[in-house]
Amino acid sequence: MAEERYILAIDLGTSALKVALVSTGGRVLGLETEAVGLQLLPDGGAEQDPQAWWAAVRRTVGRLLDGAGAPHRDQVVAVGCTAQWSGTVAVDRHGGPLTNAIIWMDSRGAAEIRRVTGGPVRVSGYGVDKLWRWIRKTGGIPGASGKDSLAHMLFLKRALPEVYAATHKFLEPKDYLNLCLTGQFAASYDSIALHWVTDNRDAARVRYDEELLALTGIDPAKLPDLVPATAVVGRLRAEVAAEWGLSPEVQVVAGSPDLHSAAVGSGATRDFEAHLYVGTSSWLTCHVPFKKTDLLRNMATLPSAIPGRYFIANEQETAGACLTFLRDNLFFPDDGLGSGAPPANFYAALDECAAAVAPGAGGVIFTPWLYGERTPVEDHTIRGGFHNMSLRATRAHLVRAVLEGVACNGRWLLEAVEGFTGRRLESLRFIGGGARSEVWCQIYADVLNRRIEQVRDPVEANVRGAGLIAAAGLGYISFEQVPGIVEVARTFAPRPEYRGVYDRMYGAFRALYRSHRAICAGLNG
Repeated sequence: MAEERYILAIDLGTSALKVALVSTGGRVLGLETEAVGLQLLPDGGAEQDPQAWWAAVRRTVGRLLDGAGAPHRDQVVAVGCTAQWSGTVAVDRHGGPLTNAIIWMDSRGAAEIRRVTGGPVRVSGYGVDKLWRWIRKTGGIPGASGKDSLAHMLFLKRALPEVYAATHKFLEPKDYLNLCLTGQFAASYDSIALHWVTDNRDAARVRYDEELLALTGIDPAKLPDLVPATAVVGRLRAEVAAEWGLSPEVQVVAGSPDLHSAAVGSGATRDFEAHLYVGTSSWLTCHVPFKKTDLLRNMATLPSAIPGRYFIANEQETAGACLTFLRDNLFFPDDGLGSGAPPANFYAALDECAAAVAPGAGGVIFTPWLYGERTPVEDHTIRGGFHNMSLRATRAHLVRAVLEGVACNGRWLLEAVEGFTGRRLESLRFIGGGARSEVWCQIYADVLNRRIEQVRDPVEANVRGAGLIAAAGLGYISFEQVPGIVEVARTFAPRPEYRGVYDRMYGAFRALYRSHRAICAGLNG
């Protein structure tokens, strides 16, 4: 162990920051977390304070290295970051943020996207000529919901022109953290993808495209240099190294957004090996040996964290966030009518509550579209809720209905991914906070009718992935070794006796979307 080397892994999520020491062999040594704030604004705004991100990183890394990491400071050879994707931080020449970060939930740029991607002859809302240019070069096209990084930049250009004019570079959250660590302005081939201004036809050599830049009207000088996810961006800034008691020779590897690092941290790095993530949001994705686009389901293959490789990009907008909503708005609201703060074991109590009710939740169905949806349908106006409730419905029915409803949306996404790949995915590696719940693991197995492989220490998947990407970039491991490094704690098999229950529920779930989308569009459009 004295010869082991470590990566300081940083994972900036939407609701929490995690930092860990990850050995170059994938062992996680110590984990520290800290909550991060979120501001939801009118007209679909969602922002976070990037300076608060960096302050939280400094505090949390300090605690980690003063605790479990103290004996290993001299063995830290690199820092690897991962973070929420599709966010935008506008910074000046000195790296200072000019406004709050606009994150992946923000849809205020939808009107700009319609203007940029429209045309006299349209398919699925896109001008035919523009659709062809974008798909041919990038594999996709800016989402109509206005939640991609390109939409954020265009929104700032229209609504805050003084910020746009003063911006030196627009950075993804992960790339902003790398700037704080090194002083270097850079983005990785994978993090830049949702700017929709790069030619991704060669995943090993992604470059900005002049034609796409001209279509968007974004000044190319405001975009960072591009490097592979495994590249070294620079060395740790001297003052940061001194603060943390690390060598100034520690290298900072470019790293990857959360979808990409999760794939590595789940161990599902071979082609067609899928993983399911449930945190604030959710996704179900896998690496593939081809470049392809599914416009109807808002999915495409984009550059992976693994050099020269593609993976399917998709995201279900709200998953674990539905449980947070249940906790903070229904069970323990801070409105004077509640009964105090939620217990420390709140999520374990939810599991017990859900397990006390038979599969099917007494017929109650929950639709999880609390902030619109991204895939398998792109619909920023759709909204969720409880359906088919009666006076017999109890709190336990509602809890189980939320878990089952999020899983039903996962089944919808699974169908889309299997259609995209042209094959049945027999098993899914399950990671994220949701994977800690054995009740939810079994629900997913039953609803999806697939084996669910609960990854050991599933909450550590992203920091593990960030560490493994950095270790591969520095030559300590190869990506071919990753599936053997990541362990599965338990496998959950679908139970045939509940197949009929969940088939009926899923059919009703899909029908609820079809019947509600026009109503929601009228109310929220």
